[in-house]
Amino acid sequence: MRRKLVAGNWKMHGNHRANAELLAGIIGVRPFGCDVAVCVPYPYLSETAVALAGSDLRWGAQDCSAHEPGAYTGEVSAAMLAEFGCRYVIVGHSERRQYHAETDQLVADKAKAALACGITPIVCVGETLAQREAGQTEAVVKRQLSAVIHALGHCAGEMVVAYEPVWAIGTGKTATPEDASDIHGVLRRALAERIGEKAAAGVPILYGGSVNRGNASTLLSSPDVDGLLVGGASLDPDGWSCIVRSSATSTE
Repeated sequence: MRRKLVAGNWKMHGNHRANAELLAGIIGVRPFGCDVAVCVPYPYLSETAVALAGSDLRWGAQDCSAHEPGAYTGEVSAAMLAEFGCRYVIVGHSERRQYHAETDQLVADKAKAALACGITPIVCVGETLAQREAGQTEAVVKRQLSAVIHALGHCAGEMVVAYEPVWAIGTGKTATPEDASDIHGVLRRALAERIGEKAAAGVPILYGGSVNRGNASTLLSSPDVDGLLVGGASLDPDGWSCIVRSSATSTE
């Protein structure tokens, strides 16, 4: 049985004081009852690692370079992240695809670079509102996932997948449990077709998109939802605590 994972994506938020308060609040929720991680901006990786040392809370980054260390000004390699003890790195988030023109192939290359350094990539897939209304959701997420599976080969079973419908990110709109379950099923079947049912069964598939304390339990009620990728709500200690507790309860 897959263990639930709740990962917080701080996006481009944070400062020393707020981070310390937030991390202290997160640690105070223990025992978690599920896997919990925070993915923080690069400048705060060091202080996050120190603050969480000795705890069972994991930390990660929000992106990494597809390249090995070299002359790539402004890039951060997976090897550098590994030195901080990063367990996870988010790749292919819709904001990276939209604002930085990241292609399916680039996302796949980043996932491969992360795994090569022992970091688990959280691979984001999801459709825009226009694609959803055009009935293209299944084709879009399968295309995005296929590129990563092709790049990772037999190691594809080691990633985490996050379904984040673009129309639900930061909008307050959330997919229904039925919608999430349907697409998670599509992704699971796509994995099974490429890497086999046994390997596919071990891949956690998270839901993300305006997740908050009010809808976390409902989303997690679907057996096909293995956890949550939380954006803005991960910056609120009280709301985050509620979400983590909801996830722990859903595993019982």
